[in-house]
Amino acid sequence: MLPHDTLVVVTDGQSATLFRNAAKHGIELSETERITLDSMSQHKAGDASPGIVAAGDPAVFAARLADHLNDMVLKHKADDVVIIADPPTLGVLRKRYHKELQFRLRREVARNLTNSDLRAIEDALSL
Repeated sequence: MLPHDTLVVVTDGQSATLFRNAAKHGIELSETERITLDSMSQHKAGDASPGIVAAGDPAVFAARLADHLNDMVLKHKADDVVIIADPPTLGVLRKRYHKELQFRLRREVARNLTNSDLRAIEDALSL
């Protein structure tokens, strides 16, 4: 069972979808945001890393996503976090987790569910 308002991140090396658990008891995910490398670059206007070089590189996307998630946790925008990612992306994410994100991480699922429907994601979380 996931706590209410848990941030659920479903990602691969190209994009991520963020959900929140709307259920008080059980799992009922509600999509809150879709993230791409371009959307993260827009949020960091002063970033020195060139987006053109990074485009299409799954490791770069995963690293930037980890930074984004670290930032969310440090700004208290997520108290509980679950990450669902394909194994290579999950490996890159793990190397960049801030200690606070590690503390807030409730679960990791090493599967690629980015193109799955909401029911399949919820089912993966209830296992």
